[in-house]
Amino acid sequence: MTIAPHQVTRLLQEWSDGDETVLEQLMPLVHDELHLLAHQHMRREGPEHILQTPALIDEAYIRLVEQL
Repeated sequence: MTIAPHQVTRLLQEWSDGDETVLEQLMPLVHDELHLLAHQHMRREGPEHILQTPALIDEAYIRLVEQL
């Protein structure tokens, strides 16, 4: 899903203002971005690296949620 940065900013502002319903819109965007970044990172790792993209996404997600 492609979304303009200003739309993400608007959703984040609405969430910050207390509208918890926007989380349903934000989470897929966050997941997609995390997946893209994790995939790019893992392509640079050597073949001996055992961490896989989904595990990296899970770890990043957990760290994000812990800061909420």
